[in-house]
Amino acid sequence: MRIFVFGSSITSSYWNGAATYYRGIYKGLATLGHEVTFAEPDIYKRQQNRDLSEVEYAKVIVYQTPKDIEELMGLACTADLVIKHSGVGADDELLERRVLGCKSARTQVAFWDVDAPATLQRVEGNAFDPFRRCIPRYDFVFTYGGGPEVVRRYGKLGAKNCHPIYNALDPETHYPEAGDDGLKCDLAFVGNRLPDREKRVEQFFLRAAELAPEMRFVLGGEGWGGKALPANVRWIGHVGTGAHNRINASARMVLNINRESMADVGFSPPTRVFEAAGAGSCLITDKWRGIEMFFEPEREILVADSAEEIVGYLRGKTAEEARAIGGAMHGRALEEHTYAQRAAEVDTILREARADRHPSAVDANALKAALRRA
Repeated sequence: MRIFVFGSSITSSYWNGAATYYRGIYKGLATLGHEVTFAEPDIYKRQQNRDLSEVEYAKVIVYQTPKDIEELMGLACTADLVIKHSGVGADDELLERRVLGCKSARTQVAFWDVDAPATLQRVEGNAFDPFRRCIPRYDFVFTYGGGPEVVRRYGKLGAKNCHPIYNALDPETHYPEAGDDGLKCDLAFVGNRLPDREKRVEQFFLRAAELAPEMRFVLGGEGWGGKALPANVRWIGHVGTGAHNRINASARMVLNINRESMADVGFSPPTRVFEAAGAGSCLITDKWRGIEMFFEPEREILVADSAEEIVGYLRGKTAEEARAIGGAMHGRALEEHTYAQRAAEVDTILREARADRHPSAVDANALKAALRRA
């Protein structure tokens, strides 16, 4: 199947938390025989901050927006499936409408939401949001996470074939490796400074640093330069995906903090959860619904409801216990949560839907035999 994709960026993770997800999903689909073209706009200095120079599993088109959109639509309409991801970052509303013009007897169209809580909050709160009218017209709606609640809410908006496709692990890119003495710390957190995350970073990470002044903390991600930080917190700026293994291996424990909207909806483990699992790191996560669907608390992952609980884990778990938790999480991820498995889910959904649209021709001899029996 030929798949044409509009997404934020597959070549750069700079201010682009979906990069690892795109890479895992489309690498997996290409391995299954699909031909992928990924179109990404030249915005936000991502092309100057690429951390993936060659994409062997997809043809990448870097375009100027909006002037190249008309030409891209001509290419997209020759595909078997056109995917519009949320959060492309430029002309999203235009693309949401225009891709629907590619629908035909041959071409299906999907909306793939990489931030379902934000999208749903927007359209549910505005009856005149133009995307509301688009939702029922898509052949599929895929979501980055969200579980049954997101499926139900999209269904109320008229979505057909709504399927959560969760984050996962690519063991070829995220795996255990030696730590870096220059990054050694007790707790590391990597995440960009965003409005619905900052308060939770203050509550969980920065507060934990204040409660444990004898410990070392590392903060990665863009936007924290102007933030007042405790003396024992070191900010290291943007962290490309290729450096995540090294940081995860250098920390005694790694912290996940979901954005507020993701935590409220639940069933939305971000990429950093599986990157930590790949490194075999002991991960502490803030509490959200659905954790147990992915990893077993206390044995494979540690769950904290406050900074005090985070510090309790840092002080209470021995190095041996932390390694055992990280190892158990690594094993579970390899067994149940790889991008190859996620891509296989998508492949099955697409193939079954295509079979329903284009059933095999009835064998002429079998039809004649049936008629004779009649």
